[in-house]
Amino acid sequence: MTASAHPATARPATIARTGETLRFGGALLRGSIAGLWPQVPVALDGVQRIDLTTVERIDSAGLALVSLLATRCGTVAIDGNPEGFAELRAAYRLGHGLAFVRD
Repeated sequence: MTASAHPATARPATIARTGETLRFGGALLRGSIAGLWPQVPVALDGVQRIDLTTVERIDSAGLALVSLLATRCGTVAIDGNPEGFAELRAAYRLGHGLAFVRD
């Protein structure tokens, strides 16, 4: 099943900061990313962890958002492995902290 096969069944994308954790939820898909930007916390200082454990699916637009925020936060741990995440990380050669991995 592709990410676009059942878009109506996907939970809306969410983001929230709880202490040192940036939590994402729902489906981080291209159609929801633009609406998610206004919810991104202004202050990212002190974020140590990005939690993707309640993310159902992620596509390249979702990965781009998470990767950008991980970069802005500095060195962070990534929790969770939503559908599509491992494949996209490998395709874009991103390490565990979502930074580009050089040869």
